Amino acid sequence: MSWTKATDPREAPSTCQPVEIRIVPRARDIGGFEVRRALPSGKRQMVGPFIFFDQMGPADLEPGNGIDVRPHPHIGLATVTYLFQGEMVHRDSLGNALPIRPGAVNWMNAGKGITHSERTGQEARAAGGPLWGIQSWVALPESEEEGEPAFSHHAAGDLPLIEDDGRRIRLIAGTFDGIRSPVDPGWETLYADVGLQHGARLPIPADTEERAIYTVNGAIQIAGESFQAGQLLILRPGDRVEVQAETAARFMVFGGATMDSPRHIWWNFVSSSPDRIRQAAEDWRAGRFPGVPGDKEFIPLPEG
Repeated sequence: MSWTKATDPREAPSTCQPVEIRIVPRARDIGGFEVRRALPSGKRQMVGPFIFFDQMGPADLEPGNGIDVRPHPHIGLATVTYLFQGEMVHRDSLGNALPIRPGAVNWMNAGKGITHSERTGQEARAAGGPLWGIQSWVALPESEEEGEPAFSHHAAGDLPLIEDDGRRIRLIAGTFDGIRSPVDPGWETLYADVGLQHGARLPIPADTEERAIYTVNGAIQIAGESFQAGQLLILRPGDRVEVQAETAARFMVFGGATMDSPRHIWWNFVSSSPDRIRQAAEDWRAGRFPGVPGDKEFIPLPEG
């Protein structure tokens, strides 16, 4: 997904002790398709390595319509696409071209520079249908910011799935409660898709330094306070937290160790160095990034 200007999420009050900050992203229409940006915000730029967190949809696309995110560049981050419904086709300057479907994960490591696009495929476009998911960016450690770009796809069946006591947890990346995903970000990371039946409970391990919950649907309760869908709950470090489902609910748990240094973000670029971001912007303007094979379109560099 390419960065577009979004209204800053608002901080909402919370009396819940384990919740340090509650952020309510504002919905933004990008042409019949809503996006809610939870990170970065004025109150919190990152949670662990996560520096960008968007909810896409839910949307019901009419037959003949689709999503067309034209080729655009990235540096210093990994894009992580995860869908609840629908399909998108990823293409990049390394020559990768494949669809992503619900429960799978596309992990694209931009390193020193990559270009990619995300579009609705021909068959899905003709049929129409739902599209709903999460697009996040994970900042790379300083030692990997200028590494070679890479891409990996992990099917839903390749990711650990825990089903017990009214809980369904798909571990997208990193580790959770002693279980490890095959997706290794190269930094201490936690990223899980959690579904709870009404009344079910889930302790959130306290050994992850920075943790957050993003409520996708339904309602959950933490320490007696209720939280509805579409909220980012940043948890206090070290606190024991237990989530209980007031209704059938779905939420994302994510975070990790604090990054090794502050990060700067502008448009689609993330780096520990502002000068590196300025150089990347000039490189894109001058056409020095690699292109996506077979796709001559591109998103121009924003002004300002």
